[in-house]
Amino acid sequence: MSATTIAKRVLPRKINWGHVGSYAVMIFFALLYLGPILMLVNTSLKTMPSFMKDATSLATELHFQNFVDAWNKANFPKYLLNSVLYTTAATAIYILTAVFVAFPIARGYIKYSGAFLTLFVIALFLPPALIPQFQLMLNLGLYNNPIGYVLLFIVNPIGIVILVNYIKTVPKELDEAAALDGCGYFRFVWSVVLPLIQPALATVVVMHAIGIWNELIAPTIYLTNKNYYPITRGLIVFQGVYGSNWPTLAAAVMLLTLPMLILFLFLQRYIVSGLTAGSVKG
Repeated sequence: MSATTIAKRVLPRKINWGHVGSYAVMIFFALLYLGPILMLVNTSLKTMPSFMKDATSLATELHFQNFVDAWNKANFPKYLLNSVLYTTAATAIYILTAVFVAFPIARGYIKYSGAFLTLFVIALFLPPALIPQFQLMLNLGLYNNPIGYVLLFIVNPIGIVILVNYIKTVPKELDEAAALDGCGYFRFVWSVVLPLIQPALATVVVMHAIGIWNELIAPTIYLTNKNYYPITRGLIVFQGVYGSNWPTLAAAVMLLTLPMLILFLFLQRYIVSGLTAGSVKG
């Protein structure tokens, strides 16, 4: 064994401070992000007396009764069901329409397809037109109407942009082969394009569903009947019922996050590839 080999084994490896710094920064931001969530979980497991005694201390008793109270009182199941219906209906309608809009733009089958895509990109930076939208809802008789509320969420420019850029990665030769075989346009999009763009669809579904699920301003403006409240709007009523019972409110918020968390975990393997492929292809 040579002296050089022995020296390599004996001498300690040099510390790569660049890697250490990178990991330190990632850990810091992870703790910064997870801190409020961990505090929420901790609060949801406390009793009211222990919370009033020290709001920031760790829960010594796992008081799961908070979750039972949150579910059984203040009409929580009704609000949760409304949110599920709104989110499911609006997301399903949006996905079906967005694919049939994005496909001809991505393929250039319509004139000025690049200009249309640019308009969608510009729409990302425009604020919501609340006043004209409110007037339109009133004139159409859709104010304080679940159907009108769902229609508010069937347009989302970021989803179109992601789908257009992802569809561009699908070989155009498939279109020609389908046309030679006599496959119609709608059948081709449904049977061929949709299965090939599953990562992009999963990404858009998660982004769109989370946006609807967490929306608070729209239901506050457009839904005044308590029977139509989604869960985000219902939590305001929930807070009025319980006053300052923060452990129960924290448990209600935890229940609120579970459906979207399950959706994300179910589709997470598609999301990264959907975002990356949909962002680098222009």
